[in-house]
Amino acid sequence: MAVEELQSIIKRCQILEEEDFKEEDFSLFQLAGQRCIDEGHIDQLLEIIQNEKNKIIIRNMGWNLVGSVVRCLLWNDKEDDKRKEYFLMLDLLVKLCNPKELLLGLLELIEEASGKKIYQVILLLLQPLQTVIQKLHNNKAYSVGLALSTLWNQLSLLPVPYSEEQIQTDEYGLCQCCKALIDFTKPFVEEVIDAKENSLENEKLKDELLKFCFKSLKFPLLTAQFRKQPEEAGNDPLRCFASEIIGFLSAVGDPFSKMILNHGKKKRIWRYLEFEEEEDKQLADAMASLAYLVFVQCISIDQLPMVLSPSYLLQFNMKHIEVFLQRTEESVFSKGLDLLENGLLRIEDNSLLHQYLEIKSFLTVPQGLVKVMTLCPTETLRKKGLAMLQLYINKLDSQGKYTLFRCLLNTSNHSGVEAFIIQNIKNQIDVSLKRSYNNKWFTGPKLISLLDLVLFLPEGAETDLLQNSDRIMASLNLLRYLIIKDNENDNQTGLWTELGKIENNFLKPLHTGLNMSKAHYEAEIKNNQENSHEVQKSKDTCSVTVCGEEMPNMPPEMQLKVLHSALFTFDLIESVLARVEELIEIKTKSTSEENIGIK
Repeated sequence: MAVEELQSIIKRCQILEEEDFKEEDFSLFQLAGQRCIDEGHIDQLLEIIQNEKNKIIIRNMGWNLVGSVVRCLLWNDKEDDKRKEYFLMLDLLVKLCNPKELLLGLLELIEEASGKKIYQVILLLLQPLQTVIQKLHNNKAYSVGLALSTLWNQLSLLPVPYSEEQIQTDEYGLCQCCKALIDFTKPFVEEVIDAKENSLENEKLKDELLKFCFKSLKFPLLTAQFRKQPEEAGNDPLRCFASEIIGFLSAVGDPFSKMILNHGKKKRIWRYLEFEEEEDKQLADAMASLAYLVFVQCISIDQLPMVLSPSYLLQFNMKHIEVFLQRTEESVFSKGLDLLENGLLRIEDNSLLHQYLEIKSFLTVPQGLVKVMTLCPTETLRKKGLAMLQLYINKLDSQGKYTLFRCLLNTSNHSGVEAFIIQNIKNQIDVSLKRSYNNKWFTGPKLISLLDLVLFLPEGAETDLLQNSDRIMASLNLLRYLIIKDNENDNQTGLWTELGKIENNFLKPLHTGLNMSKAHYEAEIKNNQENSHEVQKSKDTCSVTVCGEEMPNMPPEMQLKVLHSALFTFDLIESVLARVEELIEIKTKSTSEENIGIK
């Protein structure tokens, strides 16, 4: 019945001119053709499509059947004769139908897909899509751009495989699609390269390809993880995709070195204003991704000049590292750590000039490292962040170290980080005191100015000593070191001149704070012990308020452990404080006796 109905519609249309086809004719043809497919009349439908008398009808109306054919191919994924017939029908429709209408129809099918159907539809339709676009001689650049944009939008909905196992199973087909997308794009790249004259259409096609390349650098390559071992690189589908994309950039863009090294400069890179606006808004992530692929993964690095200095390369990459560290995804900011390490390892210790810290990214990057160290849930990345901050400090000259220490002490707001900085200050003082000449940045007035940020309590005696215990212990250890290493008569560090201020701003408030905190926690322990019998009878958890904040509900024994641990911390601080005061007394007494002896 469906076949007869279709033949009847075709017979009526055969006598009409092409421009006389009505909307009703298109609808009736589509419904009858779909019924033929649904009822399995594939052979008869193939005969109708291949009949030369129906050429004009199929050209104008046949594209309406593509959706039904594609759905049948997706449902019937077994390799059999029926599937071969569906493929033959799709090939015939691509060959015979109006390419403009067919292009829109194919892109609509791609847009409609969701979930795992996305990669299945894309893999099925990329070849027909390529064939259709190559038949379009007018506005080819627009067609290529529309197709690549649609494909990228759909691919960006797929999760990027992270682990080795996920890459191998490729459950959502992203790796397969990336490989197929390269094959889809290559003929258009070759067309740009082979063009004998620089026509406006060729320039537009070039821009569409460049846009796609930069979008691909952002997704999936920004978040993609690459295999660490060089010998495995050839089997990594996402790394192969990255190599091809960078190859396209080199082939159709400006010279590779100019493209990568000129990014961010005031001089325009792109010829068209539209693309430059695109760059300003969208390409920060893409350019950071490109820098990582070139400098860490060494893809196309041989195309860069070999004369670039390590400090220049670090300066160039710092803005990209900043972009990475601003992101919250571990797979992204970990690349910032790798790129920073790559740049720093090229530089000798103590050779990075302090003037570089006048560049914004040279201060925002270490602040980004602090966020990784304190907020990242993964221990290995926290440790990597700490190692990179130490490596960065090691590379700076003395004034650079001094400037960075002041910055981080003022901005980190984290006791552990401040303790780490204070330990570094101690190390620099130690180096300075062992030299035959004084380093003005870690001795004398400059050091005293820095110690003002270290040897004080932010809120005086009211400071939360438990919250700031790491910082306080590091400060006391630094003070103890200075008292031991620097004699009052020498006073290289300037400590002895400022001792009165240090006692008033740091030691005395610390004494008061310790007494208050210990009394408070001892009272809490006493209350906890008195209430423990009632709690044990009810077998419930209890709550304790410390410093105005309620501790989380936990068993009484656990709360007692927490309270005793706090007391132990206070005792530890108190013991170091007592030792510092003892050393001050010994040193000042010894100096007084020496002065009396001299007289």
